[in-house]
Amino acid sequence: MARILLGVTGGIAAYKACELVRLLVKAGHDVIPLVTPGAERFVRAETFTALARRPAGEDVYLHLTRADLLAVAPLTANTLARLAHGLADSVLTEAALAHRGPVVLAPAMNPRMWASPATQANAATLRARGAVLVGPAEGDTAEGEQGVGRMAEPAAIAEAIEAALRDRAPGALRGRTVLVTAGGTREPIDAVRYVGNRSSGRMGVALAAEARRRGATVTLVAANLAVPAPAGVTVVAAPTAADLARETLARAAATDIVLMAAAVADYRPVGARTDKRPKDVASWVVELEPTQDVLATIGEQRTDAQVIVGFAADHGDPGLERARAKRERKRCDLIVFNDVARADIGFDTPDNEVTVVGAAGDVAIPKGPKERVAAAILDEAERLLRERS
Repeated sequence: MARILLGVTGGIAAYKACELVRLLVKAGHDVIPLVTPGAERFVRAETFTALARRPAGEDVYLHLTRADLLAVAPLTANTLARLAHGLADSVLTEAALAHRGPVVLAPAMNPRMWASPATQANAATLRARGAVLVGPAEGDTAEGEQGVGRMAEPAAIAEAIEAALRDRAPGALRGRTVLVTAGGTREPIDAVRYVGNRSSGRMGVALAAEARRRGATVTLVAANLAVPAPAGVTVVAAPTAADLARETLARAAATDIVLMAAAVADYRPVGARTDKRPKDVASWVVELEPTQDVLATIGEQRTDAQVIVGFAADHGDPGLERARAKRERKRCDLIVFNDVARADIGFDTPDNEVTVVGAAGDVAIPKGPKERVAAAILDEAERLLRERS
């Protein structure tokens, strides 16, 4: 699975881009449509949002997130010129200027516009920068003219996108192994009740997906995820703290980067019942005992070449101070502090805002989608891994 920014510019061929979105989503890709106002004269942006299965009210700056590939189909002569000259006057051209990775372009315009020396010079500039141009094809155009200018068929564009993804440069974590824990553990009280927490697993899943995009071999130890696991990673179910400890410790020693994003229960009920306790009028006192400290155990057993990243969900400035102490106490390279006193970030929300605590100081990662925050966290972990290599 790849994350693809798909620009759609103004022209009658915009309707064909709907089929391109469908093909890319069917292939398992995460498609972010970037629809220009000109394109909306032909097909509304909501159509592309629905076909790409994007959530309603998504962050308007998602176009600046890290992506594996940028595609524009159809690409008008106007936008082609803007891309060639590095303008950033729209969501699409901003995304193109910020993008680092393969670019696939499908021009579509009047044949005389395509044949113009200015357009050909702009196309040559983009090719020289590594962009792949698909088409345009020869045939009838919307104005009734015959010639080269029709947008290539969606299947051909999708094929070019797949080829560009296969041929892209090896990811920064190619050949590395990454272990991620995600979700919230549940500690049984009886056969149907448990002690749990509000973690959905979104942050850990975003980390696993980002590590996979960077070329790593990723194992995701999943505790009761509320969101789907990303494609291309090995998923190991670990519903309780004991399960998570067992599965994580069995793999941590052979891993380059360990990201302990799961919310692991600190306590579990003593002597959980194997049946259901019937409801009655009597009080029910449940005794709790500490669970194994998995992060501390990994810290004790770590090698110097590994990068260990812990997470701390706490409240405000006192919580940040505790996170700093936790990093040293548990022999982590980094601790990601998450202020769960705020309702707009953290547990079971699409956004996050964290502080990465390291030996060299703190790095503040501003509020944004968890996918963007995950990329920033991995930037820090990857930097340490390079230093040790």
